[in-house]
Amino acid sequence: MKKKANNTNIVKTTNRKRRQSNQLIKEEQNDDQEEVIGDMEDLFSQGDVRKIRASLLEWYDENQRDLPWRRRTKLGDGKNVKEEDEEEEKRAYGVWVSEVMLQQTRVQTVIDYYNRWMQKWSTLQHLAQASLEEVNEMWAGLGYYRRARFLLEGAKMIVSGGSGFPNSASSLKKVPGIGDYTAGAIASIAFKEVVPVVDGNVVRVLARLKAISANPKDKMTVRNFWKLAAQLVDPSRPGDFNQSLMELGATLCTLLNPSCSSCPVSSQCRALYNSKSDESVMVTDYPTKVAKTKQRQDFSTVSVVEISETGSQGISQQTKSDSKFLLVKRPDEGLLAGLWEFPSITLDEEADIAVRRKLIDQLLKKSFRLNPHKNCDIISREFVGEFVHIFSHIRRKIYVELLVLHLKGGIDDLFKEKDKKIMDWKLLDSEAVSRMGLTSAVRKV
Repeated sequence: MKKKANNTNIVKTTNRKRRQSNQLIKEEQNDDQEEVIGDMEDLFSQGDVRKIRASLLEWYDENQRDLPWRRRTKLGDGKNVKEEDEEEEKRAYGVWVSEVMLQQTRVQTVIDYYNRWMQKWSTLQHLAQASLEEVNEMWAGLGYYRRARFLLEGAKMIVSGGSGFPNSASSLKKVPGIGDYTAGAIASIAFKEVVPVVDGNVVRVLARLKAISANPKDKMTVRNFWKLAAQLVDPSRPGDFNQSLMELGATLCTLLNPSCSSCPVSSQCRALYNSKSDESVMVTDYPTKVAKTKQRQDFSTVSVVEISETGSQGISQQTKSDSKFLLVKRPDEGLLAGLWEFPSITLDEEADIAVRRKLIDQLLKKSFRLNPHKNCDIISREFVGEFVHIFSHIRRKIYVELLVLHLKGGIDDLFKEKDKKIMDWKLLDSEAVSRMGLTSAVRKV
C-alpha cells in the first residue's frame, strides 16, 4: 500500500510539473504574440476577414485596371496538360517581368516597357538567350538597372536548371533578385498558392485598416504587416485578392488623397473611424511618416569626345559619318553596371574647370591613349553646361564639356591600340548613339 501511495504521489507530481510546463509554454507563446503584434492590438476578427475578402474581391472584379500583364488565356479550355503547363509558365514569367518593372516605377510608365519587352522576349527561354547589353538597352530609362540584370540572371538560372519555372514562393526566393514580395506575387497570381504580398500600397491599406502607428520601416512592424496580410489572403482566389489589396492602395487608398467614400472596406477601417471620432486625427496620419535618408551629394565631370577626321571642319560636321563619338562601358559591378556612357569622372567635391579638364585629360591618356599634341589635336573644347541628376540615394551635379579631337593617324590607328583590359569602349556616329539604350542621365548629357 505504501508503495502504491508513493507511485500515486509520483504521478501527481509529474502531472503537476507537466501542467506547470504547459502553462509556462502558454505564457511564453503569449509573450511572443504580444511581442509580434505590438501596438496592433490583435489580428483581424474572423468576421472582418470574411467581409474584407468579399468586399475587396467584388470591388476588384468591377474596377480593376486593364493592364497587359493581367490578361491571360483561361486554363483548361481544350488544352492538354503540357499546353496548360506552358501557359502557366508564360503567365508566371509575365507576372515576374511586370512586378520587377513596377518596383519604384509608375504603372503608366511600365506599360510601354512591358509590351516592348514581351514582344522581344515572349518566353523565359527567349530571355535566357539575350545578352546583358540587349537587356540594358531595352531597360534604358526605367532606372534601377540592377533589376534588369537580375531578371536576366534569373532566367538563365531557371532555364539551365531544367526543372521548369519555380511554382512556390519558397522555391522562387532562390532565384536572383526575387524577394518575399515578388515571390508572393508570382506564386499567388500565377500558381494560386495561398501566400501574402506586402508592398507600399499594402502597407498603407493595412496601416489604415488597423490604425497602426508603429514605424512602418521597423523590422518588427514589417513582420506584423506580413502576418496581417497572410490572415486576409482569400484561399480560393489568392492572386486576385492580393492584386485587389494592391489595387486599392494604388487607386483609392492613396498617400495624400484617399477616396474613403468610395472604399469597399471603409466600414472595417479603424483609421477612418478614429478620424470621425477625433477631429485632430486624419486618415492620412497612417502609416506613420518616416524621415527619408538624406541623399549623398557628389559631382561628375563628363566629356563628350568627338573624334573628327575632317580636321578644323569637325564642329560643323558632327552629324556626318566621318565624325564619331567615344562611348565607355561601365564596370560590371556597382551603380549602373554594364551600361554605356560618355567618358566621365566622379568627384567628392566641386572642382573648377581647370581641375576638371586636367582629370579628363588624364583619363583619356590612360584609358584611350588619346594624348593631345602627340597623337591628336584639339580642334575645340567648350563647357556646355551643368545639371543635377537624382539617383535613389545620390544627388549628382554633372558638368558637361564637348571636346572635338582630330587624330593624326586616323581612327583606325586608335583601334589598333585598343586594349580592353584597360576599358571597354567604342566609337559610334551620332545616329547610332541616338539609337542606343542610354540612361536618362546620359541622354541629358
